[in-house]
Amino acid sequence: MSKPTPISGFPEWTPGQRMIEQFVLDRIRATFELYGFAPLETRSVEPLDQLLRKGETSKEVYVLRRLQADTDGPAGDDALGLHFDLTVPFARYVLENAGKLQFPFRRYQIQKVWRGERPQEGRYREFLQADIDIVDRDTLPAHYEAEMPLVIGDALRSLPIPPVRIQVNNRKICEGFYRGIGLTDPEAALRAVDKLDKIGPARVAELLAETAGASEAQAKACLALAEISAPDASFADAVRALGVSDPLLDEGIEELVAVVETAAAHSPGLCVADLRIARGLDYYTGTVYETQMIGYERFGSICSGGRYDNLASSGAVRFPGVGISIGVTRLLGLLFGADALSVSRTVPTCVLVAVTSEDARPASNRVAEALRSRGVPTEVSPSAAKFGKQIRYAERRGIPYVWFPGVEGAADEVKDIRSGEQIAAAAGEWTPPREDLKPLVS
Repeated sequence: MSKPTPISGFPEWTPGQRMIEQFVLDRIRATFELYGFAPLETRSVEPLDQLLRKGETSKEVYVLRRLQADTDGPAGDDALGLHFDLTVPFARYVLENAGKLQFPFRRYQIQKVWRGERPQEGRYREFLQADIDIVDRDTLPAHYEAEMPLVIGDALRSLPIPPVRIQVNNRKICEGFYRGIGLTDPEAALRAVDKLDKIGPARVAELLAETAGASEAQAKACLALAEISAPDASFADAVRALGVSDPLLDEGIEELVAVVETAAAHSPGLCVADLRIARGLDYYTGTVYETQMIGYERFGSICSGGRYDNLASSGAVRFPGVGISIGVTRLLGLLFGADALSVSRTVPTCVLVAVTSEDARPASNRVAEALRSRGVPTEVSPSAAKFGKQIRYAERRGIPYVWFPGVEGAADEVKDIRSGEQIAAAAGEWTPPREDLKPLVS
């Protein structure tokens, strides 16, 4: 077999990096469950017409055929695509299972997704997301929009990563403002403003004219709104100072004030109202979130989401929701690239049980079984080499302790190969220090 060529955008972590990823997932999962979210996993594929029904681009969807040789397989609206986020599959799941769910329904979902975008640092074609959503039948109280940043703030604060800042906006503010200045296509204006960080204000003004029919004065007003940012409710005064009125604008301001003030009471400095944030997907209708990691702002958001009222609906029945998603692979990829995360050892093993001879291997196996029964990760030496070689094997793997079974009635001994300290021990009693029991992530 010739040497394989890596496939761009499909990361494969080293064992040490994978251990860090598992640690991160455990912490995130624990926080989600503390807030009462129940686990869920949906299928990896969805009908292509469903994936594309809310403004996404078909260029980013991986399409499946039933078999590689099935050249006459399904096409068009009957084709299947790998899901590129977890919100659309979740909305489908809610519709299919509404009769079995208790509302409001709180779920978390940690799962891989696939997106055919251009790979670059922190952006992948296959990646892991950790989502939470709350959906209800017919109406969803706005206080759930204020809860989302609290959960995410606690989850990310539990990790050994730089501090984060959650930027929040409410699309009702933008849409109400655009209507108030006379724009007839507020969704086009939202999509244009969403590109502000990528293309700059001059090009956004051109887009507003081209796609939303904005005059020069209207484009200037849209950009003035987008410049407003505040760590507290003072953003509301800045919006009102622009002299635009609309009932939807007032509603959005009230809801965003509640989000900012709730977050400030729970975790000062976590949230900032930033009226540039629009989120390009059409299904968002209320509060929207983007999260930057301090020191890594140039890479954009590592966690985003928002309120959606019409994504899950069947006839006259609606299931409005709000959700937010942590880009786990994106977050870790950026930190791995900066060598900003490390693990104390790259194997879970805490103790290596030495083997005095192959005939005595059963005795070493019994020691290992006794340690494992007490929760100590243990492996047995692969060979009965000289003890020096067995110790070097443990050193190479980062295993902190080597256990020497006693011979001819002598007591067993365990050695901390980092300090050289060696003591008599019994497998049914000895316990390593808590900090050595499992690898530490920092």
